Amino acid sequence: MARQWQNTPAHESWLRTEELGLLDFGRGVARDDGTAAWLDDDGVPDAGHASETWLTARMAHVYYLGSLRGVPGCLPIARQLMRGLDGVVRDSVNGGWDTEVPATEGTDKSAYAHAFVVLAGATGTMAGDIAALRVLDEALEVVDAQFWEPEFGLFADTWSRDWSAKDGYRGVNANMHMVEAMLAASDATGEPKWASRALGVCEWVAARAQGNGWRVPEHFDAGWVADLEFNREHPADQFKPYGATVGHAFEWSRLMMQASTLASDPSPLVAAARALFAGAVRDGWAPDGQPGFVYTTDWSGAPIVSDRLHWVAAEAIGAAAVLTAAFPEGGTGEASYSDLYADWWDYVAQYVVDRERGSWRHQLDANNDPASSVWDGKPDIYHAYQAVLISQLPTSTSIARAIADGDKKEWA
Repeated sequence: MARQWQNTPAHESWLRTEELGLLDFGRGVARDDGTAAWLDDDGVPDAGHASETWLTARMAHVYYLGSLRGVPGCLPIARQLMRGLDGVVRDSVNGGWDTEVPATEGTDKSAYAHAFVVLAGATGTMAGDIAALRVLDEALEVVDAQFWEPEFGLFADTWSRDWSAKDGYRGVNANMHMVEAMLAASDATGEPKWASRALGVCEWVAARAQGNGWRVPEHFDAGWVADLEFNREHPADQFKPYGATVGHAFEWSRLMMQASTLASDPSPLVAAARALFAGAVRDGWAPDGQPGFVYTTDWSGAPIVSDRLHWVAAEAIGAAAVLTAAFPEGGTGEASYSDLYADWWDYVAQYVVDRERGSWRHQLDANNDPASSVWDGKPDIYHAYQAVLISQLPTSTSIARAIADGDKKEWA
């Protein structure tokens, strides 16, 4: 019998407790200048890290979500971080947003960072913050003018700081987060153009994944030709690892389910979402006999980096939650989505949640012992918090929209 945890009072109570605990852990994230601090294992700002724009933006997004959920104290944190995005994080000379503060000689302009600026602006707009709307409008203009490549229907990856040189690398990681941002921007502005772009990117990625054994090619050249050998010498890279990234397959699965609600015929994207999910389970879940998800595999599905990263588990849970809602009795052929959803929350509760120091351990080794070769500290709560929310909310184009449409159960 499938374990139908979703919508049960005890499970929802556990999720809400976890939700509040994550928000409490990150409350010290906003610096006086509005940038986000990199948090250590205890949630204390780590002065050894520069302030990353993606971190500032997605923590603003998280605390706007917390405010929309009615959690006291979240809105001031979100507004402080938005002040940073609206101020010191901007490049006042060249326009757009720097990747880090303070900007150094090698600072560039990345689609990845700009995607999170759009996301924070969209979520803040839905939370009623006028400053967030101003940032959203400008960020969409920059993204449209600089990163969007209409001839491909995709987003470029990186520019020089003064916008004079576009890097030849193209990647689907930035495009994946652009999908999330575009869906949220469409919800916030009512402009269907952004949702249409998200849908198009999802369809393009689905086609490339299908042609590659349902393993998403991550890296491309300037003509969007896949480079399957990219970064072979850096298999544990934080953002551009070699091979197939298991967590991204789950993340694409969820996003495709969200985007499919906008398609005239949702069935191709739904089928792709289910195939990506099944492939990620096959390749990534406990292939070495130990519970947990490996970080990356080669193109045959064999593990390369077997360490367990918290965000992979979070994205697996989010995808399982969305698929469970769509297919209550469906599954991968061996287990129902609801069984996997419950199994993975069991894993997170046993190994990933840090009951002593707070939040989730960001990295474990293949034996599920704490490690830090890829991620040190616990810099943010974005993936974990979204997993907890997605597990409680109806499927929608964005999480903020899902909150606005009403929780599955009344917040109490």
